[in-house]
Amino acid sequence: MRVVSLIASATEIVCALGREADLVGRSHECDYPPSVRLLPQLTSPAIDVTGSSADIDRRVRQSARDALSVYRVDDARLAALAPDVLITQTQCEVCAVSLKDVEQALARRLGLSPRVVSLNPGSLTDLRADVRRVAAALDVPENGEELLDTLEDRFARAAARTAGRAKRSVAVIEWMDPLMSAGNWTPTLVDRAGGVELFGAAGRHSGTFTWEQLRRADPEALVVAPCGFDRARARADLAALTARPGFRDLRAVREKRAFLADGNAYFNRPGPRVAQTLEALVEMLHPDAVPPQWEGIVWERL
Repeated sequence: MRVVSLIASATEIVCALGREADLVGRSHECDYPPSVRLLPQLTSPAIDVTGSSADIDRRVRQSARDALSVYRVDDARLAALAPDVLITQTQCEVCAVSLKDVEQALARRLGLSPRVVSLNPGSLTDLRADVRRVAAALDVPENGEELLDTLEDRFARAAARTAGRAKRSVAVIEWMDPLMSAGNWTPTLVDRAGGVELFGAAGRHSGTFTWEQLRRADPEALVVAPCGFDRARARADLAALTARPGFRDLRAVREKRAFLADGNAYFNRPGPRVAQTLEALVEMLHPDAVPPQWEGIVWERL
């Protein structure tokens, strides 16, 4: 079976199902496990992704107003690979190549008719469904159930670490300028880690909020995990947050519960590594409950 994945989380799912050898193509964002970087790259950004958070946000919004995709698909290369299965998504056109782009690329190359698997990961429940959907497309449904059982076991063990503890108020920041909350699956992970997400809602897309709203809420913990940014990239743009008036007066900052996390690989990627994201949240919110296994990998102190 020849498989192309145009979404990083799906690539991780395919590999976790034991079918990495079937992958023949990937998106420019597919980077884990590291071996997938050797595969042909079939997408590229259609906008400039350098500059500040505000610059990138402005370009993305302009692209949306112009009805243009923020990514390009190399349809000629895609056709040459002749995949049997092609995996994309409909959840967020900023996070991966959209179903519309894929359909247009396929239509331009007659004779290419793979099975298109479109994922829609808006919650942990959706993630489970996506694992089953990919496993079914690859004819390994039993592997899908084994993977889900492993994830559920890790979820349960992480949540048990904070059972009976008072929940800490948390603001998970998914973008720094403008300020955006983490929605979708993240509020559920925060809840299981012994926290209460103040701005994001489970199962809903990320929304904006103001600096004054954050100051008034004054969360006990602050997790900065910008979408698409690893820790180094986020660290380079931190002034968009830390230079705001009153930042050092926030309770989370004063009490040393302000953290910088890898949004790209963990918080914003609904794949098998959501288990590490949950375990990292437990470490950040309740450090006396578990040894810091993921400090320096998933998160660092801000």
